[in-house]
Amino acid sequence: MKYLPKINTPEPLRTMTMVELKELAQEIRQVILSTVATNGGHLASSLGTVELSIALHRVFNTPHDKLVWDVGHQAYPHKLLTGRYPRFASLRKEKGLSGFLRRDESEYDVFGAGHAGTSISAALGLAQARDIKGGSFKVVAIIGDGSMSCGLPFEGLNNAGSRETDLLVILNDNEMSISENVGALSKYFNWLVQSSLYNRTKAEAHHLVKRAPLGDRIIHLIRRIEESAKGLIVPSIFFEDLGFRYIGPVDGHNLDELIPTLQRVRSLKGPILLHAITRKGKGYDHAEDDATFWHSPPTFKVETGEYKKPSATTFTQVYGETLVELAREDPRVAAITAAMATGTGLVKFARTFPDRFIDVGIAEAHAVTAAAGMAAEGLRPFVTIYSGFMQRAFDSIAHDAALQKLPVILAMDRAGLVGSDGPTHHGLLDIAFCRIIPNMVVMAPKDDIELRDMMLTAKEYTAGPIAFRYPRAALSGQLPQRPPRMIPIGKAEVIRHTGGPVVILSYGHIYPNVVAATDILASEGVNPAIINARFAKPLDREMLLEAAARYPVMLSVEDGTAAGGFGSAVNEALVEMGLDAHCEIIGVPDINIEHGSQEYQHDLAGISPGKIAQRVMNAIDRAGCDTRTLPERVKQVML
Repeated sequence: MKYLPKINTPEPLRTMTMVELKELAQEIRQVILSTVATNGGHLASSLGTVELSIALHRVFNTPHDKLVWDVGHQAYPHKLLTGRYPRFASLRKEKGLSGFLRRDESEYDVFGAGHAGTSISAALGLAQARDIKGGSFKVVAIIGDGSMSCGLPFEGLNNAGSRETDLLVILNDNEMSISENVGALSKYFNWLVQSSLYNRTKAEAHHLVKRAPLGDRIIHLIRRIEESAKGLIVPSIFFEDLGFRYIGPVDGHNLDELIPTLQRVRSLKGPILLHAITRKGKGYDHAEDDATFWHSPPTFKVETGEYKKPSATTFTQVYGETLVELAREDPRVAAITAAMATGTGLVKFARTFPDRFIDVGIAEAHAVTAAAGMAAEGLRPFVTIYSGFMQRAFDSIAHDAALQKLPVILAMDRAGLVGSDGPTHHGLLDIAFCRIIPNMVVMAPKDDIELRDMMLTAKEYTAGPIAFRYPRAALSGQLPQRPPRMIPIGKAEVIRHTGGPVVILSYGHIYPNVVAATDILASEGVNPAIINARFAKPLDREMLLEAAARYPVMLSVEDGTAAGGFGSAVNEALVEMGLDAHCEIIGVPDINIEHGSQEYQHDLAGISPGKIAQRVMNAIDRAGCDTRTLPERVKQVML
């Protein structure tokens, strides 16, 4: 490495020659490739922003000027240019650099994010604060065209255009989100690129006229004529209609073009939108050819692109295969996702039933409300979205689906602690926010067989919305062979009763950790009973009554937030039933669990097998050894 080891701040970029900057770009790509090949991470999106990152830090006086990157998975070059090269090998590892932007990681990370669409609103807030305080720094939001399918960016654009605040928005257009972009907006951006001749011709004409006598007056007249005729020449320049001055498109990989353009734009006043065309995966042939797969690939060999294909089946695969089975048998079944067909296992469904597959783009709330409309017409829509992203649709779930008792099916992938992506992507809140909504059914499978059963159960349930969650995890076997079976709503499964003093209520995919914990406890002479709760709402109250009667020590375990989750529901039910009993909750505590392996996160959260076993032993010690007979216990707990 010739340049990167010497770049502790972006200052050296401002004196480097164009040749040196281009060589630096190649070094950045090499480092990103070698690191992601070993650690995993977001590859194609960051390879596509190398020159853009260099140009921005060259032209703008960062960190005084503020760069707000959307999502953050496109910001690996930004990290390398802001003093983090020496630590870059720790990317996404325990106690290492985050795969996203973090305000506590660097002063150059002005605003953290892991979800799409936040940059324009955040940047506008920074610019408005600057104006209120009398500051003079520049603010730039860098947003991908895929993120523009969110509603939030347009709320920001609308507000910024009406206030005429000095703000630069860079539309990083690579015609991709994670999968290929969908919708009318994507077609519009493609049209803008194809209409670059119009933009160049207009700029050249203005330049020539401005040199003539009375040039400014002539340009003013031309603009008035242009506004009247624009509808004939340009179908819709809605950025300008929103109050933004549109500039572009510009080649986002051509530093000879990009840097001068940014230098000119930097001096302009008011809201500006610069349209930069980039290629996702730029500089690595494999990623350019298949940007969807290489968006976030498994570890691989840089030289050949070879990667080890996972041999184990995943919950996501089981979900995708089962949904195809259900759709073959029932023409009412439809699948909806939010720009994540590949990540949610819906590619086969999309190929098999294209008329029943809907990708709404990065628009989770719209996905749920549209599903509610479909359900109102008798369909069985499976809304398939990562748990951490389903949070964005909370109001649509409550207002549009649950209030009207419409049978929308919420399938939440990536539930629980997700590993290297860290706290922006954890799916920890869904149990709590789903169970507080009236008319909801909330369930979670312990394994792949139960996932299939719950999918069939959800399809047949008609009294309102029903949700189930499953993790980003591998399974030990192949796809289940037996057909799915219906599960009685609100009915738990007793795995085993014992004569011991303790019972563990396991909710969802944390079940293998519970079983492993009981193996540890067996070596200490403790043999807990195990109940697979299956439902957080409605709870199996008969099961709770029997468990409270049999066992003086009761604990619940879940891979979700302890506050308001399954364990909280159990304790609420015990109180409502008038039982003199309580359940000790083992769940994710009220802290942010940082990125790292899932095993590391489980241990940190206290839901690893060893930590569960220790909590059980502590609970038994606190309770003392209850040697009363079962009838005596039943009499005691009944008030």
